[in-house]
Amino acid sequence: MAGFRGFTSFTLCGAFLIGCVAPTAHGDALELRVLSYNIHHGQGTDGIFDLERIADVIRASGADLVALQEVDVNTGRAGGVDQATALAGLTGMEVRFGEAIPFSGGSFGDAVLSRWPILETVRLQLPAEPGHEMRVAVAVTVEPVPGSPVRFVATHLDHTKDPQDRIAQVQALLQEMHGNAVPTLLVGDLNAAPGSQPIQLLMDAGWRASDPALQPTFPSDLPQRKIDWILLGPGSGLQPLGVEVLHAPVASDHCPLIAILGMQRASG
Repeated sequence: MAGFRGFTSFTLCGAFLIGCVAPTAHGDALELRVLSYNIHHGQGTDGIFDLERIADVIRASGADLVALQEVDVNTGRAGGVDQATALAGLTGMEVRFGEAIPFSGGSFGDAVLSRWPILETVRLQLPAEPGHEMRVAVAVTVEPVPGSPVRFVATHLDHTKDPQDRIAQVQALLQEMHGNAVPTLLVGDLNAAPGSQPIQLLMDAGWRASDPALQPTFPSDLPQRKIDWILLGPGSGLQPLGVEVLHAPVASDHCPLIAILGMQRASG
């Protein structure tokens, strides 16, 4: 596989990424930084709930758009904290939360953080077999520069061994996203490995992995499985300029995955 054009190098300090610069827009090109992060309801691998270190990872990555999975809002498990709102405050970003299930006196689901104003939000209920945990996707539209919208779809697919829910969930997502002229990203913990049927369905529909090397993302201390994805929609015009699996082994059981993407600004 050919190397990435314009690959951005990252410097690690301890457990966290440092020294990233904000994305830039110059000429007709715009650079986006996109992060996928399963935060394990804020509980680290040391058993401690610590949103500050999750926020440290997000801030240090320089991400413009963040897909968060396993987010607790007002649950007893997480001490009644609205983790989505708290992380928005800690990172200075806008937030949208989508409940997948009511849980422990509150909600459990997915969230999106955005450096830009969020113009539209859609919560998509995904199919699940009876007795399986319900799943959702949170789709937001942002406009990094006037006239250049981006649709960012964040999700967390079924985790069971039987792939049928994941297949049905991917099919529902493809139906929802089909024909959308806005450049679209599908980002999150898909619980699906390269070559699995859910991923193949996406590839057959023209979706592309931002990471051609398909680097493993789980578990965070010694990643061996690729289940976290940043996927580029067909005809989106988005180009992967660099991708990195970040090293943050204590903050969550998943590695954060960041991609640097290039897109053309609208003319006229």
